[in-house]
Amino acid sequence: MIRSEQAGKVAVLTIDAPDSRNALTLDLSARLAAEVARAEADEGTHALVVTGAPPSFCAGADLSALGEAKEEGLRAIYEGFLSVARCKLPTIAAVGGAAVGAGLNLALAADVRLAGPRAKFIARFLELGLHPGGGMTWMLQRAVGRQRAIAMTLFGEVLDAPAAEAARLTMRTVDGDHEQLLEAALALAAPAAEAPRELVIATKASMRATAAEPDHEAAVNIEIAPQLASLDSPEFADRLNRLRSRISRDSAGRAIK
Repeated sequence: MIRSEQAGKVAVLTIDAPDSRNALTLDLSARLAAEVARAEADEGTHALVVTGAPPSFCAGADLSALGEAKEEGLRAIYEGFLSVARCKLPTIAAVGGAAVGAGLNLALAADVRLAGPRAKFIARFLELGLHPGGGMTWMLQRAVGRQRAIAMTLFGEVLDAPAAEAARLTMRTVDGDHEQLLEAALALAAPAAEAPRELVIATKASMRATAAEPDHEAAVNIEIAPQLASLDSPEFADRLNRLRSRISRDSAGRAIK
């Protein structure tokens, strides 16, 4: 199953199939995509965390499903992690165990990755006699660079938690158990949860657009319209008034002293 829990304004999606090390079946991929869509549609959700029930993160695609898959079946398996990649909300992968094959794709699909001490990142496609799929070569090269991506994909290099952090595949390693890893992911998500939802969505959209722009001036032009919209928003006016009130109180307090 895919467990969906709400932690304030953050949706936490857990692949819960420990007997198969959270391998993605056609059904699980469809359920994951549905839960991502539900979170995107929920005005009370500002960010999303995806994880796997311990001890694994995701062991890849279910091999029996792969063995029978044609193009339609492959694309159906992709849909779970691609829904995370396409998500308009900011996303965090909390990787507490092995992320293998399609599980590596799922981790790569998130905007930010946090690792537990037992995390491992393994391509394993060639070991199975299988060509990589789901855009893995594109995502991995952008995450770790061409040389490390080749080492992982063609030469089978496995990154444990310290190596993944050193390669910038993960942002950091969180010491402790799975609950502490989730706590760290929720703490990371907190500023997005507290910000106006439309501002969070617009900012992520701008970051996607500017990532493909080599020119600074083009980035300025991409950002100007949503920034002007935010200046006119009631949320900005309210927060600005609160900030001015706090500055005024602090100034008055210093004057009295």
